[in-house]
Formats: sequence, structure tokens, C-alpha cells
Amino acid sequence: MSLKIVALIAAVAGLVGISLGYYLRLIISLGKRGSMELEIKKMEVRAEEEARKILLDAEQKAAETMRELRQEAKEREEKLKASEERIVKKEDTLDKRQSDIDIEVESLKTKIIEIKEIKERADKLLVERNEVLEKTARMSQTEAKEEIEKTIEKNYSEDLVARMRKLETSNEEKIEARARDIIATAIQRLGNSVTADVFSTSVPIASEEIKGKIIGKEGRNIKSFERVTGVEVIVDDTPGSITLSSFDPVRRQIARMALEALIADGRIQPAKIEKLVEKAREDINKIIKEKGEQATFECGVLNLDPRITSILGRLHFRTSYGQNVLAHSIEMAHIAGMIAEEIGANVAVAKAGALVHDIGKALDHEVTGTHVEIGRRILQKFGANEEIIKAMQAHHEEYPYETIESIIVQTADAISGSRPGARKDSVENYLKRLQDLEGIATAQRGVEKAYALQAGREIRIFVKPEEITDLEARNIARTIADKIEKDLKYPGEIKITVIRESRVIEFAR
Repeated sequence: MSLKIVALIAAVAGLVGISLGYYLRLIISLGKRGSMELEIKKMEVRAEEEARKILLDAEQKAAETMRELRQEAKEREEKLKASEERIVKKEDTLDKRQSDIDIEVESLKTKIIEIKEIKERADKLLVERNEVLEKTARMSQTEAKEEIEKTIEKNYSEDLVARMRKLETSNEEKIEARARDIIATAIQRLGNSVTADVFSTSVPIASEEIKGKIIGKEGRNIKSFERVTGVEVIVDDTPGSITLSSFDPVRRQIARMALEALIADGRIQPAKIEKLVEKAREDINKIIKEKGEQATFECGVLNLDPRITSILGRLHFRTSYGQNVLAHSIEMAHIAGMIAEEIGANVAVAKAGALVHDIGKALDHEVTGTHVEIGRRILQKFGANEEIIKAMQAHHEEYPYETIESIIVQTADAISGSRPGARKDSVENYLKRLQDLEGIATAQRGVEKAYALQAGREIRIFVKPEEITDLEARNIARTIADKIEKDLKYPGEIKITVIRESRVIEFAR
């Protein structure tokens, strides 16, 4: 009985517990639901506030943008209006100008018509006057002219013939005597001597130790110097000097200046040699410019293009038959000026034509053609006066004598070149042979430079290593030897040395 009661009580307690738990769960769930709804409400309120704020910002930005667009549109409208006003003003101005032009054109047409009428009346009056004269004289103009000429010829023919014969006899003697006086005076006033250029230059040295430095280890320095300058360096037992030998005076002068600078510096090595040789070349270019300016100033020829003056200065280092070409040109300019002054020709043109007559020789190694033709092209290219070109181009009779100044220039050239001591033919032939040697070598493909040394007994040729192989270098030497044997006349034998030198340069940074 007691077990049943206990079981019943337990069942009732379980039902009560279940009911109480369900109730509590219901209460808790209702509480959570209320809090979630409250949270959702809060979120909705915040979203609405943010939406209103965003909408308000957008409206403000839209309003600001609209204001800016209206302002920009207003400014554009004002600019368009101003442009339109300017265009209207320009059109008004053009219309006014066109109107003025039309009025002037009409006025000119009227004046042309009036001038034509006046000319017609004048021609008519002239014809009427001639008719009256012919009627009065009973002959035409042609008949009257012929009658007058016949009368004069009949009355004065004998006197004219006698007078002409007398003038011819006396004037011929006077002209010949005057010509002799002019030439003699010009020669006497400029009878200075001309010293022929030599083919070697001695450079003094302080001690014999310098010779060893110049030669360098295994001849490295002297070979580098000869390669860069194209000049033969002679280091012999002659005390106190080193000899530089080359037929080209420009090369010799560059080598002399570079060697003196090397001796003064004391650091003689290939890199220094190349640097000082390049500096010597720049100095020579300055000297060339100065010599050209000095020559034009001395001769009073001051209207030449600076480029012509610079090319003229190169003649300071050129010789012709042993005569310095620039000195010869200056001498010619003075002679031509004297002759032109004596006979009443154009002194300025005669002087200028004489000064530049041999300017083509400054570039005849680099440009094909005779030096006269090269000179003409130089002067024409740089805008020289046509009268000067005519005066210089006829000095070797390649062109006809077009002016009296061209005859004066040719005469001055003959005077300067033919007087005693001016020229030596053997020197010119020797120079030409050396130039021909170098010309044959440089004409070959891949040859960078070539130098004739030892009075033409040796020619050294430097080829471009990137274009010529060792085998091709041998072929070039043989080809040049064959061509020299075929084209040139020379005593003894000529040594041909082809040098193919490779040099690689890198920089560590």
C-alpha cells in the first residue's frame, strides 16, 4: 500500500515538475522574443536615421553640383558671348577694309584708263610731229640720219683715220711701257723670299733617359705614338733631340706638340699618348682658324664667310712646289691689289680672288676633282660673291677670263710662282708620290687610316678589326702592293705593313 502511495506521489511530483518546467520555458521564450523585437525596432530606427542622413547629404551634394554646373554654364555663356562679339568686330573691320580696297581698286582702274589715254595722245602727237618734220625736210627720219652720217664721214674721214693711226702707234708703246712698270713695281714691292718646308722636325730633350721612356717597354710607346699620329719617330744617337719625320706638315706639327707635352708631363704611356695627341689636334684646329683670320685681315679681305676663312687657314700647312700655299696666296693678294689699283680695276675683288684662288688645295685629299673645281664648289656653297668666283676660277685657264680681275689673278699667280726662289719642282713631285701611296691604301675596303713613312719607303695601314679578318688583312697587303707596282714609279722597294689591332674596353662601376 505504501509503495503505491509512494509511486503515486512520485508520479504527481513528476507531472508537477514537467508542468512547472514547461511553464518556465514558456516564460523564458516569451522574454527572449520581446528583447529580440526590441532590438529589431532599434535597428530599424537607426537604419531610418542613417537613410535620412544619407539622403540629406545627397541632396546637399546635388544642390552644390547644380550650383557649380550653373556657374560653369554661365561662364561658358559669357565666354561665347565675348567671342561672338570679337568675331562680329573682326567681321566689321574686314568689311570696312574690303570696302576700302574696293574703292582703291576702282581708283586704280580709273587712273590706268587715264594713263592709257594720255599715252595714246602722246604717241599721236609724236607721230604728228615726225610727220611735220618729214614734210618740212622732205625726207624720212632714216633718210635724214643716213644723210647726216654721209656728210660727217665725207668731211672728217681722212682726219679720223690719221688720228686713229697716230693714237694706235703712240698708245701701244705707252701701254706696253705702263704694263712693264706696273708688273715691275708689284714685284719690287713684294720681293720677299719663300723658304721651302722641310720634312722633319727636331724636338729637343733634356736628357738621354727620355729616349728610353719614349720608346717604352718592347717599343710599346713609340709604336702607339706612330700609330696615333701617322708620323715616324726617329730615336738615334743624335744627342739632345728626337726627330719626327712626315711629308704631311699638319701631322708633323700635331706630333711635335703632343711629344713636347708628353716630355713635359713625364708620364709616357699609350693612354696618355692618345689623350695628348687629341688635345694637340684641337690646338692645331685653333691655329688653323687664327691663320685664316690673320690672312684675311692682312690682305683687307673682310667680307668672307667664317667657314671659308677657316678652310683658308688650312693652307698654312700646305706647300706647292716647296712654296707655302697660304704665304703664296697672301703674296698674290697684295700683287693683285697693286695691279688692280694701277689699272683702275676692282681692288677688293682682285684681292679676294687671289687670296682664295688655291682654297681647293685645303681639301683636295678629301674631295675628288681639281683644286680649282673644289675651290669653286666651296665658295659657291658658302655664298661667296660671284665676281670673286669668276676672278679665281681662271687662274689655270680651266675657265675663260670673264672679268679683268680674273686676268689680274692669273698674272699675280704667275708673278708669285715664277720669281727666283719661290718654288722647287722636285719637292712637289716627292709630295705627290707620298700622297698617291696613301691614296691607294685608303681606297681599299676596311682601311681606317694609312701613313707613308721613311720618305715613302714604308706605308703602314690600319684596318678595322670588326670588318677585316687576319686573312683579309694579308690579301689587302698583297692587293696594295700590286696596285703600287702597277700605278706608281718609285726607286727601290716599298714595305707595306697592315696592322689589325683589337681593343676591348669595359668599365667597372
